[in-house]
Amino acid sequence: MPHPQLRVTDHDRDQVVEHVTAAYAEGRLSKDEFDERLHLAMTARTHADLAPIVRDLHPMRPVPHVPQPPLAMGAPYAPALTGSDRLGAVAAHVLPLCGLSIIGPLIMLLTAGRTSPYVRHHAVESLNFHLTLLGATIALPFTIIGVALIPFLWIAAFVLGIVGAAAALGEGRFRYPLTIRLVK
Repeated sequence: MPHPQLRVTDHDRDQVVEHVTAAYAEGRLSKDEFDERLHLAMTARTHADLAPIVRDLHPMRPVPHVPQPPLAMGAPYAPALTGSDRLGAVAAHVLPLCGLSIIGPLIMLLTAGRTSPYVRHHAVESLNFHLTLLGATIALPFTIIGVALIPFLWIAAFVLGIVGAAAALGEGRFRYPLTIRLVK
C-alpha cells in the first residue's frame, strides 16, 4: 500500500468502488453497508481513508496501487485516430443539431462505435446528454418557471453540440455538463 497520507486518485477510488460493488453483489454487504462504503470511498482523500473500506472484504488482497502512465495532451487514446474516427465522433455531436436528437448518436454508437473506442465515447456522451435533455423538456413544463427554461436548454444544447464536435475533431475528450449518464 502506498503511504497512508498520500492523496488518492479517481482511479484508486474506482478500484475500491469495484471491490465494494462486487462484495454487495455476492451478498457480503447489506444495502446500508454498501451505501455507506460507497459514500466513504467517493469522499476519501488519502489512502488511509480508503484502506478500512475494503479491509474486511479482501483481507489477503489489499487494493493495489497501480500508477497510471500520464496521457499525452494531444493523444488521449492509445491507437492512432483515423479521419473516419474523428468524422464519426463529430457526427455523433452534430447529428442531433440536424434534428436527429437521440437517433443520430444512437446510429453512430451502433455502427462506428463498435470498432472505434473514440467514436463510442463521443456517441455515448452525446446520447446521454440528449436523453437528459429530452427528459428535462418533458418534465419542465409541469412547473411555471420550467416553461421559460426550455428555450435556454435548447440553445445550450446547440452550443454544447458545436463545442463537442470541435473537441472530437481535435482528438479531445468531451463531457457534457449536468448529464444523467444512463448509457455506459
